[in-house]
Amino acid sequence: MSDVAAELLNLLDIEQLEVDLFRGIGTGGETSKRIFGGHVIAQALAAAYRTVPDRPCHSLHAYFIRPGDPAIPVIYQVDRARDGGSFTTRRVVAIQHGKQIFNMSASFQVREEGWDYQHEMPQVAGPEGLLNREEFRDQWVDRIPENLRSDFQRPRPIEIREVEPRDVIAPKPADDRNQVWFRMQAAAGTSEAIQHCLLAYASDMYLLGSSLRPHGLTWFTGDVMTASLDHSMWFHAPIRLEDWHLYSMDAPFTGGGRGFNRGMIYTQEGKLVASVAQEGLMRPYTPK
Repeated sequence: MSDVAAELLNLLDIEQLEVDLFRGIGTGGETSKRIFGGHVIAQALAAAYRTVPDRPCHSLHAYFIRPGDPAIPVIYQVDRARDGGSFTTRRVVAIQHGKQIFNMSASFQVREEGWDYQHEMPQVAGPEGLLNREEFRDQWVDRIPENLRSDFQRPRPIEIREVEPRDVIAPKPADDRNQVWFRMQAAAGTSEAIQHCLLAYASDMYLLGSSLRPHGLTWFTGDVMTASLDHSMWFHAPIRLEDWHLYSMDAPFTGGGRGFNRGMIYTQEGKLVASVAQEGLMRPYTPK
């Protein structure tokens, strides 16, 4: 297991301080400047799972309220909103410096049988032969501003291969459809709860970038300020994140300084295992 994969699994091993009160590590993951959104979602879901031992999560809905400070831990307070016969509801509030930085509601359901139907997986090139994230970024590192290079080349726990990678410095306007393959081989053998938390972490990667594509923007063009505003996720089927999954994303709307993004996550065999929606800030940047 790589050091960064072990670090991510360690992030999910949150510490219990009191009944329904947990503490998670703030450092690690995708960035060093602020806590990555998927990091907080995953830890909040891990906290909720600590109070729901007997049924899987089927959906979560979250808001990012303030940037997370990676220099200090995050406190997660779980509210046991309801324990029903079929459904369990939890609300989790993440706190730093005495203020909310994030809140989330999550719903858990006993396993039930029902009618099965899903949209087919898009027909795209498979992960074999595509550049992995490190190989792709090595091509661009010399053109990245020096103050951003360390995060740009930061080792990541999730292996990612873009289906149609773009020029990160001078991108041309492109279709909003955005697809990547991803996996984390170190997820093998982990519990269902941890698999859900890892997928929640991964679901925040690349999603907001979908709404930047039609405008010829990336985080490195210097003319857009971005941040995740909210995040919703629905789990449809068991997860084996050690295997390849296709994250098929699009952005039906941008406007008002925001972009709306959707994602569907499939196994390599075409099984739809999760759906995601997120609105993100994409404000024109004006230097002060």
